[in-house]
Amino acid sequence: MFSTFHLSRYRLSALSLIAAALTLAACSAPTSSTLPVAPEIASGYRTDLQTQYASKHMAAAANPLAAEAGREMLRQGGSAIDAAIAMQAVLTLVEPQSSGIGGGALIVLWDGKAVRTYDGRETAPAGATERLFLQADGKPMPFTQAQIGGRSVGTPGVLRALELAHQKHGRLPWAQLFEPAIKLAEQGFAISPRLHQLIASDSSIRRSPDMAAYFLNADGSPKAAGTQLKNPALAAVFKRIAKEGPDALYKGPIAQEIVAKVQGHANPGSLSLNDLNGYSAKERAPLCTDYKRWQVCGMPPPSSGGIAVAQILGTLQALETRDPRFALAPLKPVKTSQPAGIEPAPEAVHLISEAERLAYADRALYVADADFVPVPVKGLVDPAYLADRAALIGDRSMGTAKPGTPPGIQVAYAPDRSPLRISTSQVVAVDDEGGGVSMTTTVESAFGSHLMVQGFLLNNQMTDFSFIPEENGQKVANRVEPGKRPRSSMAPTLIFDRQSGEFLATIGSPGGSQIIEYVAKSTIGLLDWNLDPQAAISLPNFGSRNGPTELEQGQFSPALIQALKDKGHSVNEIDMTSGTQAIVRVKDAQGKTSWAGGADPRREGAALGD
Repeated sequence: MFSTFHLSRYRLSALSLIAAALTLAACSAPTSSTLPVAPEIASGYRTDLQTQYASKHMAAAANPLAAEAGREMLRQGGSAIDAAIAMQAVLTLVEPQSSGIGGGALIVLWDGKAVRTYDGRETAPAGATERLFLQADGKPMPFTQAQIGGRSVGTPGVLRALELAHQKHGRLPWAQLFEPAIKLAEQGFAISPRLHQLIASDSSIRRSPDMAAYFLNADGSPKAAGTQLKNPALAAVFKRIAKEGPDALYKGPIAQEIVAKVQGHANPGSLSLNDLNGYSAKERAPLCTDYKRWQVCGMPPPSSGGIAVAQILGTLQALETRDPRFALAPLKPVKTSQPAGIEPAPEAVHLISEAERLAYADRALYVADADFVPVPVKGLVDPAYLADRAALIGDRSMGTAKPGTPPGIQVAYAPDRSPLRISTSQVVAVDDEGGGVSMTTTVESAFGSHLMVQGFLLNNQMTDFSFIPEENGQKVANRVEPGKRPRSSMAPTLIFDRQSGEFLATIGSPGGSQIIEYVAKSTIGLLDWNLDPQAAISLPNFGSRNGPTELEQGQFSPALIQALKDKGHSVNEIDMTSGTQAIVRVKDAQGKTSWAGGADPRREGAALGD
């Protein structure tokens, strides 16, 4: 009756997913990137993961403790958003460098009837100005100077977004969703190898008394992997949130302490009680576009991720329609001796990277908070416009792409040249009733602003705005403005069958501006190459942000690299630390449908179901 995925499988080994996540200490040490763009350091590549299957429900998160909390909510009859809330609470504790209640999130949800999106992106304080990140000489300040302290803190949004989604789609009581996180915070959890590596690599922790007391030993050394870490302050915060709802964070003593930390820092910000009291999450219309026999749904602005992924897929489809030589389906990945065991065909890397150049060029010029600037969303994903863009792709790399001229442009803007750093996490879940959610959640850079309040970290999301408000007399669309939400690359995504409307998959990834590349790669792996979710995620990362063609360090054969150079690509091998999670509806040989889940081998994630 319904069209479902029939997946080819690249099996690796049969070791337990959780056991693999907890033995990352044996993985290779992190290597330094040739470009300072990776959101978090690399922590090895797990070669022992396989797709997980479940008949009822499934949850996947960047840490197995969070995935287990999500599965527990599903076992208790909870909805997909119930699972996401429980996972976010646990991630605040066990993966504080990436996300937490002091940050923001974007949510795409299927409730069985319609796609819903919830915008919990942080907002600029009322006191922020477009010169926030300019020095006295008018030049943009260094990123680390902007990041550390109160200047970079935006009004947190994740709890308000989760509250709004729970009011409409939750099944379990709000308080129940925080029980796993409260228990872990009180009883303690083992510091993971990845968290230890991030603590050890961050010298700024030593200059933050609260963070140093929590993450470091008395002699200033980082607490070792495996150390039991308790967080009674955060447990108390969670208990208040469980009882009082998000008001516990946005009003009262916790809010007062947040404001005091931000305004009292040597690098102060303007966040006020009025900013916290007045924050509202927003439900927005989803951005859904057709790709071959599927429909792909994502976030609208302030996310650039939904638009860019839609543009990449639409451009590739138009390219294939114009010239069948450029069809992706025949360009299936091949086995190699590299750690991942497979790599995409050189021609596939070429075509996808070229489509990404075009999307990133448009992203830099047009996309920002549509509540403040007119974003030509419909024009950017218009099939005729994308067909014109696809005509620019040929057998050789175009180099740096120029922005196009989509229908619906109202204002001319200067391009955004913001720093490309962010630290993020990802959760996905499907419930017993077939509902699904993809939530990308973040505090921006690793450990956010490095301001800790009662056991959780505050974001540095303001640095996602353009540091330069104008160029050559033209305003930058993504400039700082009071109350504005900074542009995001987050791309939580749901996939449907175009004919039947059946919900087929939920996917998303962290990774800063590279999120777009990671989600596009894995989506193409699922749809065009019939990979199972683990293989699609594990496939080596690659792409172009309208600069060099980036290849995941150590994962591509010399032959592929040379083939790209022969096509005119400038190639950089760098760490590409995605954290993709995906759950897909599949059909076995007997026609029985079930859920298949995968987690990224580059982080500590797990997909767990029943």
